[in-house]
Amino acid sequence: MLARARVVVECDGSGRTVVRELRSQAPLTLLPQRGAAAARSPVATVHVVGSASTPLGGDDVTLEVEVGPGAQLVLTGVAATLALPGQGGAVASRLVVRLQVGERAAVQYLPEPTIVTRRAEHHSELHAELGPGARLRCREVLVAGRSGEGSGRFQGLTSVREAGCPLLVQAQELGDAALHASAAHLAGRRVLGTELLVWGDDPPAAHAGVWWSLTPLARRGSLATAVGTDAVATTRDLATAIACHPGWSREVLTTATPEEGADKLRP
Repeated sequence: MLARARVVVECDGSGRTVVRELRSQAPLTLLPQRGAAAARSPVATVHVVGSASTPLGGDDVTLEVEVGPGAQLVLTGVAATLALPGQGGAVASRLVVRLQVGERAAVQYLPEPTIVTRRAEHHSELHAELGPGARLRCREVLVAGRSGEGSGRFQGLTSVREAGCPLLVQAQELGDAALHASAAHLAGRRVLGTELLVWGDDPPAAHAGVWWSLTPLARRGSLATAVGTDAVATTRDLATAIACHPGWSREVLTTATPEEGADKLRP
C-alpha cells in the first residue's frame, strides 16, 4: 500500500501554534488534539495513528512535516507499531519521515515502540532539516520480535542537518543474531532505544548508567541510548538519560511545577 501524509503548522499572531494543513491516507491517520486543553496550549499536538495491520510487507508510507518559524509541534503515537511480513514474505515495508523545522521552531517526534516481528523486513528513515535556533527531540524504541519469538529484519537511518551541515547520521539494524549478542550493540537484550535532543545547552561530557548513556554530539545536540529487556524499562532509561541534559531539564524546571516537571520527564 502506498500512502502519503502531510502536516503544516505555523505560529499565529498571538504566539499559539495552529495547524494549517493536515492530510493523511490509510494506513496512516493524523489526528490533531482538540478541546479546551488544546485551545489553551501554545503547542500544537498531532497524534499519529496507524491501522492494526501496518506496516505490512510492501507498504510504502511517507510523512512530511513542515513547522513554520517560531511554531511548536508535538507528534506522538497512540499505540505500538507492529511490523509484519507481507504475503510473499520477501518484500520490505518502508516508512520515511521528513521534518522541516523553521527558525526558532520546536518539534518533538515521539512515536510508540516499533516491534519487528519474525519474518518481517522493515526499513525506516527520518530526515530532519533545522533552521537557525530550531529545536528537535526525536525518540525511537525498537523491539526485536514479540515475546518468545525471534526478530525480523530492520534497517533504519536517522539524518539530522542544520544549515546544511550534519548533526547526526546514524544507521540502526536488527535481525542479526551475532550483532544482537555483541556488547557493542544489544548485549543479548531485545530492545534498543535512542533519543536525540537538539535543545539548548548540551552537557559538557557524557553521562552513563548501567544500560543507558547520554553523549553530546560534535556540533550540537546530544544522543541518549538505552538497551533493555522490555520497552517500558528501556523508555524509562531514556527518560533518565535526558533528565541529565541541561537544556531539557532547565526548560522543564522553569516552565512547570515540580509535579508537572516530573510528568514531562516520564515516558
